[in-house]
Amino acid sequence: MSKGGDMDILEYAMKMEKDGEQYYRRTAEKVNNKGIKTILSMLADEEVKHYNALARVQAQQPAEMVETVILADAKNVFEQMIDSGGTLDTDAGQTELYKEAQRIEEKSRDFYLEKAEEVSEEQQKELFLRLAEEEKKHYFLLENIIEFVSRPERWLENAEFCHLEEY
Repeated sequence: MSKGGDMDILEYAMKMEKDGEQYYRRTAEKVNNKGIKTILSMLADEEVKHYNALARVQAQQPAEMVETVILADAKNVFEQMIDSGGTLDTDAGQTELYKEAQRIEEKSRDFYLEKAEEVSEEQQKELFLRLAEEEKKHYFLLENIIEFVSRPERWLENAEFCHLEEY
């Protein structure tokens, strides 16, 4: 595969992360619930980290991909919302926004898995696999947001959702 081809993949991936970030920022503006706003901003920041890791690889530098703690952080936010009775101002009507975000994450994950197979460069392959794993976590987190805004009581009872950090 030519160097040019690899670059195109990185360009595309960077654009994808940028789009994801903007989607989360826009969605956060539409949401009233402070906790969910926080989580969406965290997701946007994650996409920025991905973008930066890709940019480093593009500049032929080592990709510094820090292990994400977003699931544990999000779990804390969910728990604070529950403790403060903040589930009352969730808007279940916004689940479509989160489902759209899930579609974006899924597309990104599939893209990274596919490209990891194609690239010959070890560092890129490794980064793509890491990113695919991250997008999977984001998808799972969005699943939690949907569950939380739709059925807060059920979210609480469902052990799977309460063990975000072990995912």
